[in-house]
Amino acid sequence: MTSHMTSHHPSRRRFLRSLATVTGMGAMPFAANLAALGSAAAEGAGDDYKALVCLFLAGGNDHYNTVLATDSASWSEYRRLRVTEGASSIALPEAGAPGGVLPVSPLNAQGRAYALHPQLGPLKTLFDEGRAAVVANVGTLVQPTTLAQFQALSAPLPPKLFSHNDQQSMWQASRPEGASFGWGGRIGDLVAGGNAQATFTCISAAGNAVYLSGREIRQYQISAAGAMPIRGLTGTLYGATVNPLPSVSSGLQNNIFENEYADVVERAIRAQATLAGAMAPAGAGGVPDPSPFVTPNTNEVAPNMLAKQLQTVARIIAGRGALGARRQVFFVSLGGFDTHDNQKGNHAEQMARLAHALSYFDGVLAGLGGTDMRRNVTTFTASDFGRTLTSNGDGTDHGWGAHHFVVGGAVKGRDIYGQFPQIGLGHALDVGRGALLPTVSVDQYGATLGNWFGLSATQIADVFPNIGNYASRDLGFMG
Repeated sequence: MTSHMTSHHPSRRRFLRSLATVTGMGAMPFAANLAALGSAAAEGAGDDYKALVCLFLAGGNDHYNTVLATDSASWSEYRRLRVTEGASSIALPEAGAPGGVLPVSPLNAQGRAYALHPQLGPLKTLFDEGRAAVVANVGTLVQPTTLAQFQALSAPLPPKLFSHNDQQSMWQASRPEGASFGWGGRIGDLVAGGNAQATFTCISAAGNAVYLSGREIRQYQISAAGAMPIRGLTGTLYGATVNPLPSVSSGLQNNIFENEYADVVERAIRAQATLAGAMAPAGAGGVPDPSPFVTPNTNEVAPNMLAKQLQTVARIIAGRGALGARRQVFFVSLGGFDTHDNQKGNHAEQMARLAHALSYFDGVLAGLGGTDMRRNVTTFTASDFGRTLTSNGDGTDHGWGAHHFVVGGAVKGRDIYGQFPQIGLGHALDVGRGALLPTVSVDQYGATLGNWFGLSATQIADVFPNIGNYASRDLGFMG
């Protein structure tokens, strides 16, 4: 089909760019660090392929029951504040007890002992094997902030703290709800010029996410089945001998707006066909399906949609050569972390899903298309915020800083980065009920990943405008 895009007035280009948001089709980036990425021709993926996968734990993960300090003083305080009578207790059993926490031995123990949630066994294996690390007490910050400054409001603070929508946006975009682009998309702006097709630079398997929206690049959204086609374009339609839908949806029209819309639809059709043709198949002969997931609460087999999202990501990575992709940024998500009640049971199931999916993804990447791609792909967790240390009855409430995982072959694993906070109330990082004042900013966390991804110091400063407020711009958890 002949494209109608020949020459456009600037206002028409702006109109097309706004329409592109709907279909995930974006213009070429305004800048690209081609020196860092190699030839702009991007003849196949090459050995320098890298992908970032943001795994968002939507709702605010309870970090206190995810990564635990188990030295005597910490464990005693943890139990004092989280153990309550009856089924409402949110405290986890000690190591060695039935269903107890899983001890880990980080290289930098900081003079303390640590453990993971009992359902994180597969993730503990990744940690012990050196392909997973913990980054302690990460959160949204504008600049390093003390408790005294927080209480006196004498330092700039992230707006609308403790609000789900706003803090999700702050994590993904450094701005509250209503932000138009996120740091994954801004990275995409900078690296898309090294890809043969900029369209497939930023891809979401979990719906629309501001994290992947760039100034120029638009996220391409896919389902667990892959790129979704426009149905009805082939074959007959309502018994008609000639199917009129292709000419109606993308044929040449008389109206300028209809023609611009037709251009977008035509490009979306081409993009879907390209991606569908490049992706490895799911199942036998392609990217294997996830193993059965057994829920810890009912012992029943249930779907793990996070694992399915990661399978789709792996299928796209397997097709990187056909797409001419050298750098890609992905977004996947797992919900259900707003555990105001029934936390012990609900959180256990979410931890089991998380560990099952990450272990599956690591195994798939180990032999993707006959190549070990684990050093080329880094997955990191993010979440709205952490939660309070004290219980509200049988759950927890909104907090601030939280611990996060980074997983991949390029990760300097089996370690904890950042200062692991004191467990208790009334200490120098307690902003109330044990909610933590972060000591590592999202900017530092993202800048460390961006540095591994190949961004220059200047580009990192463009993506993370607050990074200049921190003495340390690289936390050291990437090789």
